[in-house]
Amino acid sequence: MKILFMGTPDFAVFSLRSLLESNHEILGVITQPDKPKGRGYTLTPPPVKVYALEKNIPVYQPNTLRGEEFANLLQELSPDLIIVVAYGKILPANVLEYPKHGCINVHGSLLPAYRGAAPMQRAIMEGQLETGITTMMMDVGLDTGDMLLVGKIAIEENDNFETIHDKLGACGAETLLATIQELRAGTLTRTKQDDSLATYAAKIEKADCIIDFTKSADEVHNQIRGLSPIPLSFTYTPDGKMLKVCATEVAKR
Repeated sequence: MKILFMGTPDFAVFSLRSLLESNHEILGVITQPDKPKGRGYTLTPPPVKVYALEKNIPVYQPNTLRGEEFANLLQELSPDLIIVVAYGKILPANVLEYPKHGCINVHGSLLPAYRGAAPMQRAIMEGQLETGITTMMMDVGLDTGDMLLVGKIAIEENDNFETIHDKLGACGAETLLATIQELRAGTLTRTKQDDSLATYAAKIEKADCIIDFTKSADEVHNQIRGLSPIPLSFTYTPDGKMLKVCATEVAKR
């Protein structure tokens, strides 16, 4: 199958690397435009672009997926399958319907729990003991498509966003390869999500990072590790200075 890959951050690189190492035919990579970062606002390419260019894969950075320009690109590339991993934009219906095998998404939660932008962080912050990867057939909703395969990992007591990110990145790559293998073999089954069990993992905002010491030690610990190493939880010292907290440990239970 001819595959078009859509992804942007480090999390997506895990899956793109696994596809290339498994000798799948990658027609190109669609990723977000370069963005200014750091104090100097230096224009910085997304991690997927950096990796794709290292591997000599064509990279496309459209400002929009709607309209004639991207439709023409789809026709030119003519993918059989689109893989989407943390691309960062909702795909319009004409893109979802273009490939004959559809669009498969690698999502960092055990759907229907934690649909949305920050499933890894929210699972840790809410004290979950387990999370995982769900591959799904995309539809026009937000992470509402039919589920395909699932991979699970434990959330250990001192895991943080970084460690879970990397564990899920590896799990997502493995689960994606298994999904494509079953698709090619004709054995892939689709399972509808139970919307009554759905929860939403909202984007992390500044208010989520303020430490509330009236909460239990476990709740504070979960918040801090769920937001470490980025964007980091914070509090204020008595003289009004911001203090960012990278790690904690619950001393007694």
